[in-house]
Amino acid sequence: MLTLYGIPNCDTIKKARTWLDKNKVAYQFYDYRKDGISPEKVASWFSEFPWDKVLNKASTTWKELSDEEKANVTNAQSAAKLLSANPTAIKRPVIEDESGKALTLGYNEKIYQETYLK
Repeated sequence: MLTLYGIPNCDTIKKARTWLDKNKVAYQFYDYRKDGISPEKVASWFSEFPWDKVLNKASTTWKELSDEEKANVTNAQSAAKLLSANPTAIKRPVIEDESGKALTLGYNEKIYQETYLK
């Protein structure tokens, strides 16, 4: 079963969940604001997506960080640490397969069709 990572009140998460439900794609939802997320889990996504794509610089959370905090994010390790401490700065959603491999980042209907309806 797939795991969808995100926060429940995010509009993009709502779109992704609606699409998955409509297309009868089984998934479980992981609320990383409520349950937290480890730097190791975040770093595992960097094998599929560049760390600077997983880090959502358009997020309110990122924009509210100090210039010093932003300047300290220079590589995958520092990004994983920051995103674990501030999970709402993660681009949403991240969807993993049963093995824990990240399949998609963000919501894109065309990519979802190609990935989840094969």
